[in-house]
Amino acid sequence: MAYSASGLCRMGGDSNGNTWVYTTTDAIGAVNTAGYFNSAANMLKVRDVIIVKDTNTPTTNHVTVLSNTGSVVDVSDGTAIAETDGD
Repeated sequence: MAYSASGLCRMGGDSNGNTWVYTTTDAIGAVNTAGYFNSAANMLKVRDVIIVKDTNTPTTNHVTVLSNTGSVVDVSDGTAIAETDGD
């Protein structure tokens, strides 16, 4: 699938960076591909954190914006957030 602007929501931030939530049916392997967030290049800054919620699997990952040329955005591979309950 492709990036959907309606899935991206800014949670907060300041001049040093922002925190975003992105809700999608895309797997993290698609979302962390260079260029996935190109349509949001005017909003995302290097070092911004994006919480990616895959509603299809479901899984949640943290990614950071590694680079943004103004037209090409690349994010990190993602760090999975454990969604288990051991008790």
